[in-house]
Formats: sequence, structure tokens, C-alpha cells
Amino acid sequence: MSKSSAKSRPASARGHRPKTRIQREKQDIILEAALDVFSLHGFRGATIDQIAEVAGMSKPNLLYYFPRKEEIHRRLISELLVTWLEPLREMDAKGDPFPEICSYIRRKLEMARDFPRESRLFATEMLQGAPRISEMIEVDLKNLVDEKARVIEGWMDDGKLTRVDPYHLIFSIWATTQHYADFDVQVRAVLGPKRGGDGRFEDAARYLEQLFLFGLMPGKSIG
Repeated sequence: MSKSSAKSRPASARGHRPKTRIQREKQDIILEAALDVFSLHGFRGATIDQIAEVAGMSKPNLLYYFPRKEEIHRRLISELLVTWLEPLREMDAKGDPFPEICSYIRRKLEMARDFPRESRLFATEMLQGAPRISEMIEVDLKNLVDEKARVIEGWMDDGKLTRVDPYHLIFSIWATTQHYADFDVQVRAVLGPKRGGDGRFEDAARYLEQLFLFGLMPGKSIG
């Protein structure tokens, strides 16, 4: 058989068969279990045995799909970073800055509400110095933040926002919204049973919108 004909054959015929439905389902089960374990114990504290137990499968069976703990963790973090950056990607330079910033705040709070385990996983990785995703945050994350900082600066140049450091503005939104995921137990305890239910996220959204928009109104100065 010629080289050209070999190249023209589908990947499955050359030994790179696509995953079957069962294989994809097994990997999803493993990743879901790993998310529980990594978000609770961090990368260093998590073990393959723990992940296998939560997944309800034997260790050899798990290792068939993911030979190393690092591979599971990198897969989770890579997919998480894509999800985590999506709200910022949606900030539209052509939109009005105040609705765009409000929408960003709400999208971040929705992620805090809907993805608490993912948030803790990401926070734990950052606290450990991001040794396994440093390239992702130094390239993908930085490039996106640079792009959106230019968008915010453009709004300031047009007189639509007061002049602030756009990077620290983004950091502040991250810090205040992320708090409701990473410190959820504390938030609910302090608010108490009457205010600590699902409505706490709507209360937080209204407060943060007021906080940031008041501080960003043209004519005001922040230090």
C-alpha cells in the first residue's frame, strides 16, 4: 500500500479509533468523581484510589482510561479554564459598558452558584502556585484579560466610565463574585436561614452591580 493511500484512510483504520459511547461514559464518570476528590483534597492530597472509590470502579479499570493522576487533573483543569473564561469572553466592546459589566457580574455569580466544586478546584490550584496550568494562565488567561482591559480602557477614553485601572477592576469582580463559591459555608452561616437560601445570589448581584456601577460613573474618582 502506498504512503498516500495510507494517509487517506480514516483515523480509525490507522489504529486511532474514536472512543466508543461506553468509553466516553466511563471517562465522564471518572472525571466527575475526580472533580469531587480534587476539589476536596487538592492535587497533592488526592489519590487514584480515592477517585476510583468515588467513581465506583476498580483502580485497574480506572487506570485503563487514565494511566496517571496528572492526566485526569490536567483534563479537568483544561476544560474548567475554558468554562471559566467564557463569561469574560462575552463582554462586548460594542455594547454599553454598564449593562456589559452588570452582565459579567451576574454570569460570574451564576458560575459561583452552579459550579462550586470547579471554583474550589481552580482556587486550590492557584493557591499551590498553579504548577500544572501556569502556561494556560500566562497565555490564554492573560491574552483574554489584556483584550478586555483594552475594551474597558476604550470605554474610559470615550468618557463612558471613570478612569480606573482596568486590570484591578477585573480582579475586583473576580474576588467579589468568587467569594460566594469558595466561602459559601461562611456566607450562609453569616446570613442565617432567612437570607442564606438561593436568594443570596440575587441579593449579591444587586449589591455588586450597585457597588461597581456607582464607582464607575463618569465624574467620580477612585483614589
